[in-house]
Amino acid sequence: MDKKPIYTSLAPLYDRLMEDVDYEAWADYIDELLQLHHPDPEKILELACGTGSIALSLEEFGYYQILATDLSQEMIDVASLKAKQQDSGVRFKTMSFQDINVKEQFDAIYTVFDSINYLHSGKEIIKLLKDCSEVLKPGSLFIFDFSTPKNSMEAVDYLNNEEAGSGALRFFRTSTYDTKKQIHTNEFEIEQLSEDGSQVIHRFKETHLQRVYSLDEMLSIVEQTSYHLVASYGDFDLLEADENSSRVTLVLQCQKQR
Repeated sequence: MDKKPIYTSLAPLYDRLMEDVDYEAWADYIDELLQLHHPDPEKILELACGTGSIALSLEEFGYYQILATDLSQEMIDVASLKAKQQDSGVRFKTMSFQDINVKEQFDAIYTVFDSINYLHSGKEIIKLLKDCSEVLKPGSLFIFDFSTPKNSMEAVDYLNNEEAGSGALRFFRTSTYDTKKQIHTNEFEIEQLSEDGSQVIHRFKETHLQRVYSLDEMLSIVEQTSYHLVASYGDFDLLEADENSSRVTLVLQCQKQR
């Protein structure tokens, strides 16, 4: 079985994997946060955009110019095809959020659905925030969410032993959570089938490791940066997050001077 970098073999299956996620509602939430905390956001950068579903939904509001980026070329290929089919103006670019290399300045940056959890130390998160400040206009926003220990402990029950398929591909997921190390592991075994679906032609494996953070841990990391904490929201609401929140969304304001 071949081991692959994350979100390579999984890319053609990703939308099938995420079919229960309401991307339009998620885009509505991002729009609400942008409009609430920024006077006139226009140029938006998305990090770790996956197959582009949120960016494509956010574009439908009609007042955003969006550049959506992801480390995986395979994911960007899927996103670009979806954009072409929808006659979308969203621009897609292959880029790691650990190596931000754009020359534009943005009114806001966002990254969602546990992307920050792929960074396994406060040092890495601080570097990301510093790099983002270089491409943010003064007073602009950085919005991100992260998965908490509560979310991982709940999610293991329904993610473990999940299986699904799409066309000539199918996957089986094993999901575990190490409470001491706060590491959530999702291991995908992906099978490529023959045209009639009767035989397995090839098998691939992807292992996804996410470091899970408590609210206090993440706030402590943010305090080490030059950002101002505008708000911390729990579970897709505008209520303040606490240690019982399964997912926390932070809204930060870039404090750099002109």
